[in-house]
Amino acid sequence: MGDKGFWDADGNWVEKSLVEGTLSEQQGNGSKSQNPGSQEPSREAVNGAGGTIVEGTAAVAGLRPETMKVINGAKPLVKDTEETKRLKENYQFFGPATAAYALFYAFCMYKNGSGITFPFFVASSLLYIYYSLKKLELTLKRGSAFYMVSVMLLAIATFCTDDARIIALNKTGIFLLMISFLITQFCDVSKWGLGKFAVTIPSVILTSLEELARPVADMAGFTKKDQPEGVRRMIYVALGLILTIPLFLIVAALLSSADVLFRQITDAVLGFINFGNVFGVFFRIVFWYFATYMLVARLCKKSIREEVKDHRHGEPILAITVTAMLSLMYLVFSGIQIFGLFLGRLQLPEGYTYATYAREGFFQLLAVSILNLVIVLFCMAFFRESKLLKAVLTVMSLCTFIMIASSAMRMILYVSTYDLTFLRILVLWALMVLFLLFLGVVIQIFKKDFPLFRFGMIVVTICYIGLAFSHPDYIVAKYNLEYSVKQPVDEKYLSELSADAAPVILPYLKAKGYDVSLILEDSVEKHKNGERNWKMDEYWMTEYEAKGASGSWWHRYLRMLQQEYGQQGIRSFNLSRYFALEEAAK
Repeated sequence: MGDKGFWDADGNWVEKSLVEGTLSEQQGNGSKSQNPGSQEPSREAVNGAGGTIVEGTAAVAGLRPETMKVINGAKPLVKDTEETKRLKENYQFFGPATAAYALFYAFCMYKNGSGITFPFFVASSLLYIYYSLKKLELTLKRGSAFYMVSVMLLAIATFCTDDARIIALNKTGIFLLMISFLITQFCDVSKWGLGKFAVTIPSVILTSLEELARPVADMAGFTKKDQPEGVRRMIYVALGLILTIPLFLIVAALLSSADVLFRQITDAVLGFINFGNVFGVFFRIVFWYFATYMLVARLCKKSIREEVKDHRHGEPILAITVTAMLSLMYLVFSGIQIFGLFLGRLQLPEGYTYATYAREGFFQLLAVSILNLVIVLFCMAFFRESKLLKAVLTVMSLCTFIMIASSAMRMILYVSTYDLTFLRILVLWALMVLFLLFLGVVIQIFKKDFPLFRFGMIVVTICYIGLAFSHPDYIVAKYNLEYSVKQPVDEKYLSELSADAAPVILPYLKAKGYDVSLILEDSVEKHKNGERNWKMDEYWMTEYEAKGASGSWWHRYLRMLQQEYGQQGIRSFNLSRYFALEEAAK
């Protein structure tokens, strides 16, 4: 009985046969839905038949947004959005296109995180998004070019570097920019801030899991339509092949372990196949297909709340009290920086030299600067507007500029004495970004409609792209070997750098009498077969005895370059590793 319909908020019985995509009801003064041959069941009969009456409130198309009773706990049917309808109707595009995209992903990315195929994969992602939006009858919104150009530049930067830290940061940036780009196409984000994006991005990713069955359901719906027999057969053949591959591998492995004669046959016939690679590629294709389709289906539901509430209800006196006390302390500290650090006119404590004084405290000042940024943004977001609060926040921001300059100066003086490292470059980069972000903060303090989030995203993205293309390891090696006053050079640290530093390190080793050309003797075939270059090992044993630990450090660095030489192929070709090997061949 519960499958026939449900009671609406007015006590009318609604036949389930009248529900077509959206719930509808024949409304009137106590009138009931009419359906030939139907009989309205009593509530007692429904309960007696095992029906479960569930209370719920929802605004459903065709029904009042009031309390409704649903038979058997079924959720009220929610009308599909226009985008969801188009997704289902165009499965003949989305199904094959997503499958082709997943195949290309596996080809480009399997055991190949920074090869020449990576920019092509990112370009294919943008191409897939463009044609998907076109099929959904959505046009690229204003500002899309920024996202697209940025992710392509980061993809190219990944192909041009061998630094694993930069590669990881590049991929993180591409992921965040790509998700933000997709959200902007389906939502009005003109009033969104950092907090809204920070909540929405993980929410979209997690709620996409709700669409796990959507790829299969849409394919089933497509095959049930009046399709040509040839198309239907092709779909079933493709599905059969997908299911056959894992079953074939499992059964072949079990039978091979059960019978030695069968194992000899499989080894002879399938010996050239690496089943681990087959499974890895198959898994990536299936994973990327479902992940992509689920994400598109989730966005098509357009259930993301676009409105942004105004949380500026806090009493400004509270914020003024806290920030004013901090600002007074910052003013005193800033005065000390100006007269003590910048001008050198203050008397230092006994035992302190100016160089010692200037080379400490940069990490603490960086931390305070970041904390000040959080405090100012929090006050602007959660407290009512006040002229006095604006004045105090302005003073705090100006003091932070002095702290940023002080931290940068201390770091530069520290580097001049203790050499350059990747972390020290990162600190200087972060200080520059903080300086630019605080410029935007000061502008928004006095100009309420200033798009601070958009400004911040552009600043961080452009600055990071510059860092990604700068090859920090190259800068570190260049400075430490050619401009450093520290002697001896920290060769142990330099030997741990990536191939980005090879154009500087290899000439240095040649000048010291090392034969770096030996790294080219390990061919691709030898590397794949796990063979070692014994000639090089024998050479470096001699160098180790003659030059001590230094020979061991450089042996490790050149061994790394040698392994990368063996890994260079068509898919894995990397520009940084190529230049390193070119330098070795000179």
